[in-house]
Amino acid sequence: MIVNDLGLVDYLPTSEAMQLFTSERDDNTEDELWLLEHPPVFTQGTNGKAEHILNAGTIPVINADRGGQVTYHGPGQLVAYTLFDLKRLHIGVREMVSRLENSVISLLADLNVSAQSRADAPGVYVDDRKIAALGLRVKRGACYHGLSLNIDMDLTPFSYITPCGYPGMEVSDLKSLGHEMTIEQAKQQFISAFNMQMSQGLK
Repeated sequence: MIVNDLGLVDYLPTSEAMQLFTSERDDNTEDELWLLEHPPVFTQGTNGKAEHILNAGTIPVINADRGGQVTYHGPGQLVAYTLFDLKRLHIGVREMVSRLENSVISLLADLNVSAQSRADAPGVYVDDRKIAALGLRVKRGACYHGLSLNIDMDLTPFSYITPCGYPGMEVSDLKSLGHEMTIEQAKQQFISAFNMQMSQGLK
């Protein structure tokens, strides 16, 4: 796995780069993990409904080709894009989702934060508040997009939308839970947790 630390990058060109990477990869292309932050942006998944954007204000809304509905990205949120050949790994998209969720749950457990996934709503939750959102797209047996983990960010824009299409869903971040962590620290913690999850049970 190649890890690319992209820093703070705009959403649209990054999304286009993921699509290009996936369309051009072959059986020998090494999987890549992209770690980054985005400037403020709402992204609307393929199942998204316009009414779930309550008041975008000056924040751009971009249609994304991932699954799921609307979410918010902004500084202080770790975004991890997983460009992986699922066919080569012999795992399905649901298994990949579980491994991503479990990576975050493991990372939080190391901070003594108890977190859970939910069968009815992909992502990771602490006390019913969403701390990580998740959405993937699979083409030609390979996935892209990934997850976003809220570290230390302005959570206000989440109130401008119905997060992931669930009315009344509250959103949290690590700082709100009393944990100070930089994005750089979060990247290293996530790499470690994700590596552990991806090494388990692969054929």
